[in-house]
Amino acid sequence: MIPQERTYLSFCIKKGTIMGRVPHREFDCAPGCPVEGTLRKIGGKWKGTILFLLLKENVRFNAFQRKLPTVTQKVLTNQLRELEADGLIGRKIYAEVPPRVEYFLLPLGRTLEPVILSLWHWGENYLQRTVADTQDNISETQEGTESKEPHGMLSIPIL
Repeated sequence: MIPQERTYLSFCIKKGTIMGRVPHREFDCAPGCPVEGTLRKIGGKWKGTILFLLLKENVRFNAFQRKLPTVTQKVLTNQLRELEADGLIGRKIYAEVPPRVEYFLLPLGRTLEPVILSLWHWGENYLQRTVADTQDNISETQEGTESKEPHGMLSIPIL
């Protein structure tokens, strides 16, 4: 299967039209280009979560929809197709009525396991810190002391 070339849409203010932006073909442009290349493969609103779910087990399309209730069928389909075109995941179609489709990680996708798990651990720590900071701000407000943050603002640590 030959991967399709994708363009990324951007809005052209001058003419009020949508035009395509072709991504870099080679990643030798700057020290951060390998990061850009990695994010191009796994950077989509749902791609990280899809890959995380596939680390544990093969997942059917309907199971993705149940586990990701806010994603639309169209977006989920597009994200799965992109991951498949990039050689990160595969799918098996069972000859049944109704048809059953199961997605799984390919060896290249499995190499992303430490990256995905690192993202999960970072996110877990970040969310715990954010919740703790929020609870501290609520406690300060309830005790009658002035909060250091404007009313309604969360204290989010800058790393």
